[in-house]
Amino acid sequence: MGCSSGGCGTGTSGTPAGCNNNGSCGTSDGCNKLTVFDWLGNMNLPEGQKPCDVVEVRFKNSRKEFFRNTNNLSLNVGDSIAVEATSGHDMGTVSLTGELVRLQLKKRNINFDNEEIKKVYRKAKTGDLDKWREAQALEINTMYRARTIALKLGLEMKLSDVEFQGDKSKAVFYYTADARVDFRELIKVLADEFKVRIEMRQIGARQEASRLGGIGSCGRELCCSTWLTDFRTVNTSAARYQQLSLNPLKLAGQCGKLKCCLNYELDSYLDALKEFPDMDGKKLLTKKGDAFLQKTDIFNRTMWFSYRSDPGVFIPLNVKAVHEILEANKAGESPDALIPSIKITEKIIVQEPNFENVVGQDSLTRFDRKGGGGKGRISQRPKQAQSRPKSVNPNQKPRDPNQKPKEPGQNKQQAKPQGKPAANQKPKQPDNRSHGTNPNRKPNPPKNDNPGLPKV
Repeated sequence: MGCSSGGCGTGTSGTPAGCNNNGSCGTSDGCNKLTVFDWLGNMNLPEGQKPCDVVEVRFKNSRKEFFRNTNNLSLNVGDSIAVEATSGHDMGTVSLTGELVRLQLKKRNINFDNEEIKKVYRKAKTGDLDKWREAQALEINTMYRARTIALKLGLEMKLSDVEFQGDKSKAVFYYTADARVDFRELIKVLADEFKVRIEMRQIGARQEASRLGGIGSCGRELCCSTWLTDFRTVNTSAARYQQLSLNPLKLAGQCGKLKCCLNYELDSYLDALKEFPDMDGKKLLTKKGDAFLQKTDIFNRTMWFSYRSDPGVFIPLNVKAVHEILEANKAGESPDALIPSIKITEKIIVQEPNFENVVGQDSLTRFDRKGGGGKGRISQRPKQAQSRPKSVNPNQKPRDPNQKPKEPGQNKQQAKPQGKPAANQKPKQPDNRSHGTNPNRKPNPPKNDNPGLPKV
């Protein structure tokens, strides 16, 4: 059980088979939660100093504890080990070794020489791993069954997670509740149901989100389940200082509380706001009228004011100009009008060419023709392309300019007949399809577009 990823599976010997260092590589950050980079791992110890014999062990989700390696076992990050428990033994994964563990103990106010630090028994054997997997497989069904029992007993509590001990002799139920809950009857029923020792632990909403994990609104995994270990209080004043809208849907995290990331940039905003004057209930007095604060740009050190008579016009002033006007108002003086201390020039927007729809394939009217033409045609050829060059006969005489033009109904074969027709042969009728109309041709009957009406 070196890690849960597919590339770092556990071998038959119980050691991670993902890398040559058996789990102690620097790329194991994505394998476990709340991992710590061992920046002291490649440093040599001073002469005479004993190496740290305490290791950090991670259990299910974000629970971590420290154990002393009294047997001087060769432990690396990612090794599955059996450790001491209140009764029996528990199974966990080594998450940190070396001198950096001393600093982690100091951070959590744990004395290094404390004799109450529990011991490491051994590296996990095949039987220990099999039993551990069986215990993990029971957790989901146990949690669902325990929720059903709690609802039948009418307890106002939410069971969020269940963790079995490595030897399947104990189960810890994590729950959240708004008020105090009497779960003595629940423990008796759960003990009879699952035949194990039951322990109930109440956690907060932030700890619940840390144990379960999830994806935040930023698109990344929750900070509390990946690296954040201490949960500080977050107030709505942090959103006010950063000029954020007090919308609970946007400011609340997955736990239902205010997001922890509101405190990340709060110090930078507080340092920048020290130079700004306190405009709470104050206004700038001028001869043109009173001006009140509309908005503030903290990092550009700009404050926007507008007159009460014309609230739609914003006048930008830097912090220094605002301080000068306030000092003049204290002395009983007032300027004629507010002069913008920052010149706002119009930006020339250069429209860059858009190559996404060059041929107009996304246009709905790309097949509509602007000019006239034949029906059913998509595109019309230019006139030069439609007109073909006429063939020139070298034996043809040039046209006489004094010759009269021919009538439109006259045919060339009529003008120049070749030979006399035979006795039985009827003379050919002139073809008037392309030149005028035929007077002997009968008119076509009108079409009947509607079959329901009689023909005219």
